[in-house]
Amino acid sequence: MTEKLNTGSHDLPVSDALAAFMSTGWADTHRDDLAPLPQAAYTAKRRTALAARFPGERLVIPSGTLKARSNDDDYRFRAHSAFAYLTGAQEPDHVLVVEPSGEATLFLRPRSPRSAPGTAGQEFYRDRRYGEFWVGRRADLAEAETLYQIDCAPIDRLDGVLGGPARVLRGVDASVDARITPHDGDAELESFLSEMRLVKDEWEIAELQFAVDATTRGFEDVVRALPAALGHRRGERYLEGVFGLRSRLEGNAVGYQSIVASGANACVLHWIRNDARLNEDELLLLDAGVETDHLYTADITRTLPLSGRFTPIQRQVYELVYEAQDAAIATLRPGASFRDFHRTAMRVIAEGLHDWGVLKIGVDEAMEPGNGLYRRYTLCSSGHMLGLDVHDCARARAETYLDGVLEEGQVLTVEPGLYLQPDDLTLPPELRGIGVRIEDDLVITADGARLMSSGLPRHPDEVEGWMAALR
Repeated sequence: MTEKLNTGSHDLPVSDALAAFMSTGWADTHRDDLAPLPQAAYTAKRRTALAARFPGERLVIPSGTLKARSNDDDYRFRAHSAFAYLTGAQEPDHVLVVEPSGEATLFLRPRSPRSAPGTAGQEFYRDRRYGEFWVGRRADLAEAETLYQIDCAPIDRLDGVLGGPARVLRGVDASVDARITPHDGDAELESFLSEMRLVKDEWEIAELQFAVDATTRGFEDVVRALPAALGHRRGERYLEGVFGLRSRLEGNAVGYQSIVASGANACVLHWIRNDARLNEDELLLLDAGVETDHLYTADITRTLPLSGRFTPIQRQVYELVYEAQDAAIATLRPGASFRDFHRTAMRVIAEGLHDWGVLKIGVDEAMEPGNGLYRRYTLCSSGHMLGLDVHDCARARAETYLDGVLEEGQVLTVEPGLYLQPDDLTLPPELRGIGVRIEDDLVITADGARLMSSGLPRHPDEVEGWMAALR
């Protein structure tokens, strides 16, 4: 069956003469100078481990599809993290198939032919979604095999290998889901694909360190831009743009929507409107991360005094969060419960709230699972795994992640916060509308943890000195 071209009604007609002219006179652009992707040796090991976990079974992992932003305008494509982890590829509509033998094949959309008869030969200049005139050149099969170090085949041969039962990473590509009968073990495959990523190899840790270092430079850019942003009616958005420039210059994009929250907006946990004017008397909570070209992201938060110096009440709140984070970081080591650092941070927070007279019950009572009244002022967890996703390994089973223990090579965030809502009548007026979060990225080592984001100051005195030096 001839594939319909993704053309629009407003396209100009193509005459027979133009079609014939467009089918001739093109140079061969195949490249023999390509080298394998830097992670190719690691992706091969990952595929081997995946096949060993499900011996004798066919496994199907799609990359995902293009998604419309509006009408015929697509979002920039971002491959599913499990697919990127196993292949390094980042194109839409690709599908990785691991055969029962353990052999793997990457099915992909090959280059648009220039001289094929009919509409097939017109795709490269008429198809707005996939045509190379519109979206750029794709790798041919031989180039893809060099880049990804895996056998490659055209996507139109996929149906020929999908006979019989298979486990599928579902919810990624509806057309793939529809071709294969659901398997009782599909959810198990999804969980294992998350759990594989809990411990990072040395290449991943280096990639994450690059993301953290680039993010550090982005935070420095933001501080340098504060004088100009303070004068802009959308100062938050000004700073969002400044950080976004760094993320595009050094990586693929931001790893998630940047949170640029000034004043009481910092009490909104996922404030991404970023449209407010900045007030020099208030704090700025900046939560942002650079995503590398290979899709690994940092996740760092700093809360900064827009004037360059904390007021006494701002410092009081900040220091409590700092102490909570310090105590949490000290718990990190192989064999420690994943939940230990959060519990430790929350006890420090509860003690501080009690000392301030905000928490009216005892700290031990507040920390009981059936109570937790301190959570009115902090609410969320104090950290998560980090990697290809900002909230990495999210489909892992609780016993291997949330209820598990830390292992060498895991990368995680530690990010306690206090969010003192502007309309909270349980708070004294001077505390209302202050939001503080301090978030850092750490890798678990043989005997503790290494602070990957040590290039950014955390202590309030150091924050003030750093800001003064940059401004």
